Parts: sequence; C-alpha cells; structure tokens
Amino acid sequence: MRIGELAKQSGCDVETVRYYEKVGLLPDPSRNNSGYRQYLPTHLERLQFIRHCRSLQMSIPDIRVLLEFQAQPTSR
Repeated sequence: MRIGELAKQSGCDVETVRYYEKVGLLPDPSRNNSGYRQYLPTHLERLQFIRHCRSLQMSIPDIRVLLEFQAQPTSR
C-alpha cells in the first residue's frame, strides 16, 4: 500500500507517518519500480501500536524502548 492508504487505515496524517519514519519508530519501506514507497501490513500494525502508545501520552523515547523490547524480548 502507499503512504496515503497507510495513513488512512491508521487514522493519521501522511506527515505523521513520515515523522515516525524520520525518528526511527517506523522502519523504512521498500520502493516499487516507480519509486513509490510500498508499505506492508507490518507497517500498519506498528503504526497502530505507536498511535495507541501516543494516545496513552507515552513519549517517543518510551515507545522506542517498547519497540526494542518487542524486537528482542530476551536482550535485557
């Protein structure tokens, strides 16, 4: 899916998606032959998780820690 569809399905703005990519909360998507970003269902799941955390007033650094735990649960 493209960035507009991802934003629509998650209920946020395109600029918010780009911001989360910029600060490293959302992994960079691959690009198709035309150069458009191609987002996967995993991007949508992560974006929904981030938005849920933000709705609980969690900070970006706190969300980053949770995502790190999620990626490597036995690292600490």
